[in-house]
Amino acid sequence: MTTKIKAAVLEQPNVLGIKEVDMPKAGPGEVLVKVKAVGICGSDVHYYIEGRIGDYIVEKPIILGHETSGEIAEVGEGVTHLKKGDKVALEPGIPCGCCIQCKSGYYNLCADVKFHATPPYDGTFAQYVVHPAQFAFKLPDHVSFVEGAMIEPLSVGIHAARQGGIGLGSRVLITGAGPIGLVTLLAAKAAGAGVITVIEGKANRAAMALQLGATNVIQSFDAAEILKETNRITDNFGFDVAIECSGAGPAAQTAIKVLKRGGTLVFVGLFSQLEVPMDLNAITQKELTFKGVFRYKNTYPTAIDLIASGRIDVKPLITVRFPWEKVKDAMDCAHKDAHNQIKVMTEW
Repeated sequence: MTTKIKAAVLEQPNVLGIKEVDMPKAGPGEVLVKVKAVGICGSDVHYYIEGRIGDYIVEKPIILGHETSGEIAEVGEGVTHLKKGDKVALEPGIPCGCCIQCKSGYYNLCADVKFHATPPYDGTFAQYVVHPAQFAFKLPDHVSFVEGAMIEPLSVGIHAARQGGIGLGSRVLITGAGPIGLVTLLAAKAAGAGVITVIEGKANRAAMALQLGATNVIQSFDAAEILKETNRITDNFGFDVAIECSGAGPAAQTAIKVLKRGGTLVFVGLFSQLEVPMDLNAITQKELTFKGVFRYKNTYPTAIDLIASGRIDVKPLITVRFPWEKVKDAMDCAHKDAHNQIKVMTEW
């Protein structure tokens, strides 16, 4: 008789409940993980409320969740670097390993990646999950499971900072202080940025940005006011790097204006409008570099080291916690109280 476990299954938009599913078993090169903490991402909320994100459509029941930590319950054949009882953070994207992107080190761009909670692949709102051992990263004993679940969003911030080439003394602008904007702030600070200015209209998120180390916060969205503040903050030089985390077209347009000549604009947020007008003459004449961020690559060891050493503290971002059985309440909170919450966390 097959052993059953409990999982939070999204049957259709707004219909999410605890169901029994088959207990998974670790195969060669895999580990069975007892899930301990899962953070709720904006993508989870989109699937929960709308049943889709762009071309990714929920067409059959799916288990959500991809910001995950847990405890090794069983190791499969050939796994030697992990053992039963180890605490781990799970990198949720499983690339094919064979395409040119994977072989070139850009496995985050693999066209055949299997990513937790991206249709048709199940996520981790379950008591146990099976995962490739090479994408399960051991956590030090003093790093909590909820911190381990924050490794995933922090990885986006680290990848963004790397894409922008942020280093000692960099002058950085971050547009948007949602969860991703804030982890990008933490990564920029850890990378040595000298000036970190955040544009954010919501008072609680602006306050959080200052708490986490932003040197300046601009709460105006007026382009003229932002340019005036930029000139004051950078002594009329402009920012070295602008990281766009809001997904708002005007924010990207403003970033072009406030970047220095030769500056870099990094796109993290996804835009609701497919076409955003850009000042192509300014881009050309200032020789600006544009870079995108699609998830991350080779970031988990760095993120774990930064948290374990105390150089980055992700705990303030976790504004509310729910027991995992109340995952529907957690989803509703992340959706309906988004203005007040930063990261909604579920725990086992």
